[in-house]
Amino acid sequence: MRIAAAVTALLAVPAVLASAPIPAQAQTGYAVCLRVYGPATYNECNYTSMAQCKATASGRAAECYPNAFAAAPVLAPRRGYRRAYGY
Repeated sequence: MRIAAAVTALLAVPAVLASAPIPAQAQTGYAVCLRVYGPATYNECNYTSMAQCKATASGRAAECYPNAFAAAPVLAPRRGYRRAYGY
C-alpha cells in the first residue's frame, strides 16, 4: 500500500507542474515606451530609442520611459586568456 501511495505522489508532481501558469514572454524589440495622458491614458511600447520616443511625445501630454519588459541585449561570451607554457 505504501508503494502505491508513493507512485501516485510521484505521478502527481509532474501533472501539477505541467498545469502551472507560464510566465509572460519578454517583449524583445522595443526598449522605450510612451505614456500618453488624457481622457484615455495609454502606453505605446513601439520605440527603439529614447530620441525617437521624445520626438513623438513633443507637444503632447506624454512622457517616455524605458520598457522594463524589454529583453536585455545578449552579449557574446568572453574568450578566456590562454597562456602557452613552452619550455
